[in-house]
Amino acid sequence: MASNEPALQEPPTTEWVPTAEWGPAAGTEEWNPTEESVRPVRGRHRVVKQRNGLARSSTVLGVGVIAAVGAGGMATAQDKPAVSISLPDTITDNLPDAKSLPGVGSLISGESDEQDGNGNEAPLTALSVADTASAKGGEESATGAGEALRARILQQAEQQQAEADAEAKAAAEKAAAEKAAAEAKAQQTAAEAEAAEAKRLAEEEAARKAEAERLAKLAASYALPTSSYTITSTFGQAGSMWSSGYHTGLDFAAPTGTPAKAVHGGTVKSAGWSGSYGYRIVLELEDGTEIWYCHLSSMTVGVGQTVTTGETIGRVGATGNVTGPHLHLEVHTAGGDGVDPAAWLRDKGLTI
Repeated sequence: MASNEPALQEPPTTEWVPTAEWGPAAGTEEWNPTEESVRPVRGRHRVVKQRNGLARSSTVLGVGVIAAVGAGGMATAQDKPAVSISLPDTITDNLPDAKSLPGVGSLISGESDEQDGNGNEAPLTALSVADTASAKGGEESATGAGEALRARILQQAEQQQAEADAEAKAAAEKAAAEKAAAEAKAQQTAAEAEAAEAKRLAEEEAARKAEAERLAKLAASYALPTSSYTITSTFGQAGSMWSSGYHTGLDFAAPTGTPAKAVHGGTVKSAGWSGSYGYRIVLELEDGTEIWYCHLSSMTVGVGQTVTTGETIGRVGATGNVTGPHLHLEVHTAGGDGVDPAAWLRDKGLTI
């Protein structure tokens, strides 16, 4: 395959000698630069002095390259492999001595600076060392700054995470406390309701027992007016059979001669005939209540006689305004008002 690179040419074999055509123009004064007219090169560049003419020429060329590329070019050139420069002998033999050039000889150090203490050639300039150290220091500084920034970001992230965890923990603890308080309150409310219900039931039970005891005592002190009976008419029952238009007592239908007993201890207030009631006994109790026994066939007690509970005071009959043998029982308060005998007997603990 063909190459685009130019073919190498052999250097000219004839020696080149400058002629008068290369001198100064006629009528002009020849100008020779001196050390005073040439501005000295400043900086820390140190050119190594070589022994032969080729080394001097390379030194001069190196100074020009350094001045051209600057610090940035040197830093870039350090990363690339060195390139050797060679010139044909015909050119190098005719180059002027580097020391003879004004302003350049002062840049070349003495023999003692040509080599370092180990006999090696010293570096071309100190700029490359300074630039390398500066670049290395910049890289280390940038790396250190990046690590510091990374550490600070991680620290802030950890702090924020810790704060978030603390807030979440506090919220969870608060929610748990509120839940526990609500559960405790609910349990307390349920316990209070249960206690109130238990108290109510206990009070009801106590009242029932007290009422039972009271009725038992009353039952021991009260008795039904007769036995072997059937209730045929109740208090307040309406009908034309009664002159008042309604029944004023409680009828215990029973065979004639069935004993009529005192419902409670008291005194016989009256005993005798009473018109439509037939034979009637009025028993007055201690509280003034009167118990009327009507339609009796006979009476076994007299006025002013004291009787006890369950004592026989007469016999069932059919005297007065009746349709058959029965005991007509009426209850009147101390004020004279008639009340329902069935309710009064039940209040005394008796079952009809």
